[in-house]
Amino acid sequence: MVTEVISESNSGVTIDVKRTVPWIIFIIFFAVLNETVFNVSIPVIARQFHLSAAQVSWVMTTFIVFFGVGSVIYGRLSDLFSLKTLIVFGILVYSAGSAIGFLLQFSYPAVIAARAIQGAGASAIPALVMVVVARYIPTEERGKVFGVITSTVAFAIGIGPVMGGFVSGSLHWSVLFAVPLFTLISIPFFRRILPSEKRRPGRVDIPGAVMIAGGVGSLMLFLTFATWYYLAVSLLLLGGFVIDVLVSPHPFIDIGLLRKGVFRKRVYVGFVIFAVVTGVLFVVPLMLSSVRGLTTSQIGLILFPGAMSGALFGTIGGNLADRRGNTFVITIGIALLTVSFLLLSAVLAMSAYLIAAALVVMYIGFNFTQTALINSVSQTLEMEETGVGMGLFNLVTFVSAAVGTSLVGRYLQGGWLSFWHSPLVSDARAFPYSNLLIVFALLIAAGGAIYYSSHRLATRG
Repeated sequence: MVTEVISESNSGVTIDVKRTVPWIIFIIFFAVLNETVFNVSIPVIARQFHLSAAQVSWVMTTFIVFFGVGSVIYGRLSDLFSLKTLIVFGILVYSAGSAIGFLLQFSYPAVIAARAIQGAGASAIPALVMVVVARYIPTEERGKVFGVITSTVAFAIGIGPVMGGFVSGSLHWSVLFAVPLFTLISIPFFRRILPSEKRRPGRVDIPGAVMIAGGVGSLMLFLTFATWYYLAVSLLLLGGFVIDVLVSPHPFIDIGLLRKGVFRKRVYVGFVIFAVVTGVLFVVPLMLSSVRGLTTSQIGLILFPGAMSGALFGTIGGNLADRRGNTFVITIGIALLTVSFLLLSAVLAMSAYLIAAALVVMYIGFNFTQTALINSVSQTLEMEETGVGMGLFNLVTFVSAAVGTSLVGRYLQGGWLSFWHSPLVSDARAFPYSNLLIVFALLIAAGGAIYYSSHRLATRG
């Protein structure tokens, strides 16, 4: 629980933490909810519009692409423009997309356009809330607030399919578009509580913004659909973006930020951890269905305790980070993740209760690591770097999630590593999954080593 205090941050601006955090929870919940709330309704939408699996997948893909790309764009804009104005703008765009989707539910192109607008607006919320915390909440309280955020994100992602199934089954899938309209309630609060900021010097590098948005969007489409022309477009645009960063007098991302070794290494760690955990969450249902023969509802019951424990332990991890330091919490998180993957590798052909227990350990480890890592990244940034720095970190997590899912899919399709038979696993159907989980454990350990090297670098600095 966040204590009542009006704290002074390094920026010298006061913010009422106790009044702010509940609204942060509220707005983050409704922003992240849309990542998964449509999942259960996908088959219904496909039947209504007579769509193939590839065609209906755009309901999810469009939102995720615009959500991911928007994170870094809003982050950069927050270094120049008022956070208050940007957050209100994002909420209004998010709500406009929601209203369009609800009113034009009879047209599939309109539904996809609405999901794009939703993503473009919703991406402002987590990106800018991270900047609010990094800019206006002092270091000694920042960990617990980031912990509350990660717990809220975990809960929203976990409850999204449940809420989506209930609303879609009881009413109609289009009603899901109306749910984000609740975010409009928060506008008066943010207008009142956030400090008024003047326009800061600098300009937006429009060519750079277009190139990074198009490059990352094309990369995520390639990772989702494995169509090679998306990769070609991505490489072309990202190459142009790199050139722009090097030659532009006012690049979209300052080259000085990318040269900061501590920041860069912690972004690498974030990429590895998010890619691995997303890959595990993608493969676990397939593993339980293939090896254990479980139904969808049974798989949901096995995943549910872990998801709910993760929502709880993000806050605990944040409090620990404030008291004992980020490195202490990340050490625990890395250890729990590594142990959980090794446990899953060994017990996946055994009792379902053991699998559920191992997943609880994984979720706790992930939320510990995620909370402390976000906090540690924020502490590497100067005041004028918080927007683009936190936005870039958010963007990397989205891309890494797509990379993790894509690589696991390719692995399962290609049957790599299946030649090695673990002595701990007797069921031949489990060998590919068991081996993959061992590789994931090694990758998490490597991510931990990168973090410790950044910690030594920061200590020397």
